[in-house]
Amino acid sequence: MRVLLQHVAHARSGDKGNTSNISVFAYEPEFYGLLKEQLTADAFKAFYRQAIKGEVERYEVDNINALNFVAHGALGGGVSRSLCLDNYGKALSAAILGFELEIPDHLQDKLHGKHLL
Repeated sequence: MRVLLQHVAHARSGDKGNTSNISVFAYEPEFYGLLKEQLTADAFKAFYRQAIKGEVERYEVDNINALNFVAHGALGGGVSRSLCLDNYGKALSAAILGFELEIPDHLQDKLHGKHLL
């Protein structure tokens, strides 16, 4: 079944200059392998279409079931230089929660907010 990332994980962000740092934390350990498999650096960058101009690096933080993405060229030249407020790191981390994942049916009961599906 396809679900939005928001039902599987939550995200936190930070930004410095023209670089955004977004971490995605699996709600359940069973979801982490699916995140690692499906939320690649390329998929992350493609999700934002042309908003991220530079390279995206992905770091796996296995001990806390998290992926950390460092997106270069993601903030329109830098927070203080950009007229586009939606490019701030917090907006980017909220947006990634709309990424779609394929999860096996047997994990459906572990989804957060499953009543919204």
